[in-house]
Amino acid sequence: MKKLIFHLFMSMFLIVIGSACESSSELESKIVKENKKIEKEDTNEAKPEKLIVWEEKGKANGLKPAIEAFEKKYGIKVEYEEIEMANEMYDQLRRNGPIGKAPDVVTFSHEKVGQIVKEGLIQEVKVNEDVLNTFIESSIRAEMYQGKVFGLPKSAVTSVLIYNKKLMANVPETMDDLYKKAKELRKGKVYGFYAEWSDLYDAYGIMAGMGGYVFKEKDGNLDPTNIGLNNKSAVKGAKYIQKWYKADVMPKGDEAAIEKLFIEGKLASFMSKGSTTLSDRKNTGVAPLPVLPNGQPMKTFMDIKGWHVTAFTKYPYWSTKLVEFLTKEKYAMLRYDKTVEIPPLKSIMNNEAINENERAQALSIQLQYAEPVPNIPEMNEVWKPMKSAMKEIASGKSKPKRTLDEAVKRIKKEY
Repeated sequence: MKKLIFHLFMSMFLIVIGSACESSSELESKIVKENKKIEKEDTNEAKPEKLIVWEEKGKANGLKPAIEAFEKKYGIKVEYEEIEMANEMYDQLRRNGPIGKAPDVVTFSHEKVGQIVKEGLIQEVKVNEDVLNTFIESSIRAEMYQGKVFGLPKSAVTSVLIYNKKLMANVPETMDDLYKKAKELRKGKVYGFYAEWSDLYDAYGIMAGMGGYVFKEKDGNLDPTNIGLNNKSAVKGAKYIQKWYKADVMPKGDEAAIEKLFIEGKLASFMSKGSTTLSDRKNTGVAPLPVLPNGQPMKTFMDIKGWHVTAFTKYPYWSTKLVEFLTKEKYAMLRYDKTVEIPPLKSIMNNEAINENERAQALSIQLQYAEPVPNIPEMNEVWKPMKSAMKEIASGKSKPKRTLDEAVKRIKKEY
C-alpha cells in the first residue's frame, strides 16, 4: 500500500514538473519571439552586406576598434576611405552622390551642416533622446538645422590659454588680472599675452561673454535677421578689446611670428585657435581662458566634427546604427587615444584619461562655455565685414559702436 501511494505521488510530481518545464520552455520561446518581433518592428530595412564610411585624412586609425566591434555585433562589413575633409569630401559627395557612388556615412565640420542639408546631401539622424543626452548640449545644437538633428558629434575644439610656466607661474583668474600681468611683462620685445582679436573668431569669446551674439535663436532656429554683433553688450566687448590694443601689450604678426616669439621665451601666453603642438613643449601649460570683468566666462567659438548619414544611402537605419556606435563613449575614447581629438561627451569631465592630460582637461572645461559657430548659410556673409570691423577697432582709429553698426549693415545687404 505504501509503495502504491509512493508511486502515485511520484507520478503526479513528474507530471507537474513536466508541465512546469513545458510552460517555462513555451514562455522562453514566446519571449524570444517577442524580442525578435520588437527588433523587426524597429526597421523593415534589410541588413546590408557592407556599409561605407568616409573619414578625414589621417584619422581612420581611430575608427578600427569601433568598426571591428560593430562588424562582430551586427554581421555587417564596414569599409572606410580617408578623404580630405574641408573641400574634397564635399566636392566628391556632390559629384558622386547622384550617380550612386556615395558612401553611407561621412564626416563634416558642423559649419557646413546648413549648406549640405539645403543641397540634399545628408539626412536627418533619428536617434533616441537618451543618445542625444550623452553629448554636451551645445554640440548637439551645432548638428541641428531647422529644428532637426543631422549628425552626431565625434570631436570638438575651442580656444584655450597656452602659457610659458617660467614667465607666468600661475594662470590669472580674470582677464583684468591677465591685463595687469601683460603690462608688467611688457619690456622691449617681451610680451605677456596675444590673441587675434582683430578677427571675429577670437574676438567673439569676449563679445559673447559680454552678451553679444551672431544670430538670435527663434523657435529653435537661428534668425539671420536678428544680429547681435552691434548690441550694447557686443560694443562693450569691442571697447574692452580696443583697450588692450591701445595699451600696446600684444605683439603684431602672423601665426608663425607669434609661435616664434613663444618658442624664444618672449611671449608669456596666447589664446590658441584649437590644437597646437606648442602645448607639448617643456615648461608649457594649458588652461581654460580667464573670466571676463563681468564675472562671465569667455564664450569662445566651438567647432564640431560630426558623423552624418548621407541622403544617398540605401540603408539609413543601419547607417544611423553605425553612427551611434562610433560615438559611444568607449569607442569615442579609443579614438581620442589615437587622434587626440576630444569627444564632446558629458562624461569626459569625469574621465581619467582626460583629467590626466592638462591640454585635454583645459579643453573639456572651456567647451562647457563655448558656443558653436552658426551653421546656417548666412554665416558665410558675416566673416568678411566683421574682420574689417575688428581690424579697425584694433587699430584704435575707430569708434566701436559706429564700426560695428556699419559691419552689420553690410552683412544684411549680402543676404
